[in-house]
Amino acid sequence: MSSPFCFTTLVLSYVLIAFVVVIVPTLGTGSTRLPTTSSLEMEAEALLRTGWWDGYVNRTSEHCNWPGISCNEAGRVIQIYSTRLAVSGSISPEIGALSSLLCLDLPHNALVGELPPSLGKFTLLEKLDLSGNSINGSIPLDWGNMKRLKQLDLSNNQIRGPIPPTLANLTNLKMLNLSKNQIIGPVPSTLGNLTNLELLDLSFNQITGAIPREIGNLKNLSELKLSKNKLNGSIPLSIFNLSRLSLFYLDSNLLEGPLPQEMENLKALSFLDLSSNKLIGPIPSQIGNCSVLEGLYLSNNHITGSIPFEVFTCPHHTLDLSHNFIEGEIPHHFHNDLYLNDLDLSHNNLTGMIPESFWFLETLNLSYNSLEGPIPEYLSYKFSSDSFWGNKYLCGNLPDFSPCPSKSSNKLKIVEIILPVLFFLAFMALGVLLFLRSRAKDNIPEPNVTKNGDLFSILNFDGRIAFEDIIEATNDFDIRYCIGTGGYGSVYRAQLPSGKIVALKKLHRKEAEVLAFDKSFKNEAKILSEIRYKNIVKLHGFCLHNRCMFLIYEYMARGSLFCVLAYDNEAMELDWIKRVKIIKDTACALSYLHHDCHPPIVHRDISSNNILLNSNLEACVSDFGTARLIDPDSSNQTMLVGTYGYIAPELAYTMVVTEKCDVYSFGVLALETLMGKHPCELLVSLSASFSKNIMLSDILDPRLSLPSDRRVAKDIVFAATVAFACLRSNPKFRPTMKCASQEFRSRKRPVADRLQAISLLQLKEHDLYMDDEAKIQSQKSGEIVELHASSST
Repeated sequence: MSSPFCFTTLVLSYVLIAFVVVIVPTLGTGSTRLPTTSSLEMEAEALLRTGWWDGYVNRTSEHCNWPGISCNEAGRVIQIYSTRLAVSGSISPEIGALSSLLCLDLPHNALVGELPPSLGKFTLLEKLDLSGNSINGSIPLDWGNMKRLKQLDLSNNQIRGPIPPTLANLTNLKMLNLSKNQIIGPVPSTLGNLTNLELLDLSFNQITGAIPREIGNLKNLSELKLSKNKLNGSIPLSIFNLSRLSLFYLDSNLLEGPLPQEMENLKALSFLDLSSNKLIGPIPSQIGNCSVLEGLYLSNNHITGSIPFEVFTCPHHTLDLSHNFIEGEIPHHFHNDLYLNDLDLSHNNLTGMIPESFWFLETLNLSYNSLEGPIPEYLSYKFSSDSFWGNKYLCGNLPDFSPCPSKSSNKLKIVEIILPVLFFLAFMALGVLLFLRSRAKDNIPEPNVTKNGDLFSILNFDGRIAFEDIIEATNDFDIRYCIGTGGYGSVYRAQLPSGKIVALKKLHRKEAEVLAFDKSFKNEAKILSEIRYKNIVKLHGFCLHNRCMFLIYEYMARGSLFCVLAYDNEAMELDWIKRVKIIKDTACALSYLHHDCHPPIVHRDISSNNILLNSNLEACVSDFGTARLIDPDSSNQTMLVGTYGYIAPELAYTMVVTEKCDVYSFGVLALETLMGKHPCELLVSLSASFSKNIMLSDILDPRLSLPSDRRVAKDIVFAATVAFACLRSNPKFRPTMKCASQEFRSRKRPVADRLQAISLLQLKEHDLYMDDEAKIQSQKSGEIVELHASSST
C-alpha cells in the first residue's frame, strides 16, 4: 500500500516543481512569443516622431489603424505605404525601432535629407521603395545588413557618391533601381554576386569605367539598363550569356569596340539599344537569331559594312541604324512585313534603289544617303519629301525631286532629233521672257507695304494664280464656300483654274490697324510657308490686299478631328490604331515646330479644331494664323489666345507664351482623342478623384470596343501616360514635345498590367522622362507634381 502512495507523491512533486519553474514566471511577463506593451509603445512613439502622422492621438491601441500602416496579429508594424499618406520631411532615424518591418513603400512623395544608416537594422525588410523623392547624400554602408531585401528602388532622387560594395551582401535582391540620380564611380564587380537579380537599372547617372564582366553571372536578369552614363571600354561578352535578358539598354555612353557576334545567344531579347556610343565594325548577321527582337537601336555609332539580310528576319517594330557609315544596298526582300513599323536608315552611305517592300511601314527615313532611281509611287503618297532628302540621284513624284525619265526604247533617238530644236526654242523663249520682264518692270511698281497697297505671294506653288482667280473661285468669299469659322477668320474651299483644291483662311483685319503689321505678317508668312513636314498642313502662300487678307493652305478632305469625333459613324472609323497614330503624329509635328525650326515656333492654339485629317485619316497640325515666331531672348508677353479648354493654366496669370503652353494643350488633345470628347469634366475632377482609383478603361471612347491586341492596348496606355505628363500644372515638370515624340518613337515601355487593370493614378505617377533642366528644378523644389484642370475649361 505504501509503495503506490510514495510513487504518486513523487510524481506530484515533480509536477509542482515544473509549474513553479516554468509556468509561474510567464504569468508576470506574458508569453515570450507576444510583444510587451512597452515594445508596442516604442513602435507607436517611433511612428509619431517621424511627423508623418501628426494629429493622431498617441495611443498604442490605435497605431495599427493609422493610414498607411499594416500590422501583424501581434500588433507589430510590418508595412508602411503612402497610398493614403502624403509624406514629407526627412526619414527619422527613430524608424529603425520597427524591427518587424517587411515593407517600406514611400515613392513619389516629398522626402528630403539623407538616407539614414539606421534603416540597416531592418533585417527582415523585403521591399524598400523611396523613388521619386528629393533625397540626397550617399547610400549607407550599413544597408548591406538588410539581407532579406528583395526590392530596392531609390530612383529619381539626388543621391550622390558611389555604389557601396556592401550592396553585394543583399543576395536575395530581385530588383535594384538606382536610376536618375547623381551616382559616380564604377559599377562594382561585386554586383555579380546578386544572382537573383531580375532587374538592374543604373541609367541616367554619372557612372564611369568599364562594365564588369561579373554582370554575366546574373543568370536571372531580364532587364539591364545602363543608359546615359559615362561607361567606356567594350561590352563584356559574358553579358551575352544571359539567356533571360529581355530589355538591354546601353545607349548614350562611351562604349567602343565591335558589335559582338555572341548577341545571338540572347534568345529572349526584345529591345536592344546601343545607340550614341563609339561602336565600330559591321552588324553581325547572327543578330537574325534573336527571334523575338522588337526594337533595335544602333544609331549614332561608327558602324560600317552593309546591312545583313538577317537583320530583317527579326520581328522588329522599330529598326534605327541612322547616323553611321553603312554602305551597300538595302536588302530587297523582307520576312517581317507584318511587324516592322518604323525604319530609319538616314545619314549613311547606302546606294542602289529603294526596295519595293516598304508599303507596310508607318514611318520611313532614307534621307542623306546615295540612293538612286525612282521613288516608288506608293511611297510618294504615303511619305513626304523629307523621308528621301539628300539623295541627289533619286527621282519621283514629290516636291523638290525631278520627275523620272521615260523608259522608251527610242529615247536616245528622240533626243538626238529634237535636242537642236529645243535649244533653238529655249533661246527664243528666253528672249521673249526677258523682253516681257523688262516691260513689266517699267509698268508695275514695286509692292509697297502700306495700308492701301496690294501684296500677293504664292510661295512654292503655282505662281500663275492671281488675286482675281481666288476671288472668282470663292465668288468673292461667298458663304456657300465657307467650310469653317474661328476666332481669327473663316475658312473657304476653293478650286483653282488648274483644278487644284486649296483651303483659304480669310483673316479679320483687327491687327492690321497697326502700321507695321503688313511687313511683320509678310515676314512671318514667308517663314511659315517654308515649313515642309508631313504632319503639318502646308502653307502655300498669302495675300495682303486693301480689301482682305488671307492664307492659302493645303486642303484636307476629312476636315477637323473635332468634327470627326462629333459624329458616331466617322468616329468609329478612327479605330484605336489610328487614334494613337494621330496623337503620335501631332507630337512629332509640335516637336518639329519647337525644336527644328529657327527661330522656334509656338502654335498657341492646339485644339481638335486645328488638327485636320486627310483622306486616309492621317493628322496634320493646321492654323498658323495665331502662331508667332518666338525669340528665345524676348519675354514673349502677349494677349491671352487659344481655345478655351486647352489653354495652359499658367498663361492666364503670366501672359507669357512658351513651348510648354503647347505641351499642355497637346495633353488635353491626346485625352480628347482617346475619350472621343473633350475631357473637361475629367480635368476638373482629376485632382480630387485620383483617390477613387478611376480606371483608364472607364474613360475611353465607349463607341469603340477595348482592343484585344495586346500591342494596341500598350500603345493606348502609353499615349494616356504621355497625356497626363503633359498636363502637369507646373510647366517645368512637363516634358518637352521633343521628349514626348521621342518616347513615342522609342516604343521602349512594355506594360505589364492588362488595360482593364490600369488606373489613372498609375498613369499620373508614371515616370515619364523629363529634360535635365526640368528634372533639376523638380529635385530642388521637392514639389509633388499634381495635375490640375486648366482654369479656362
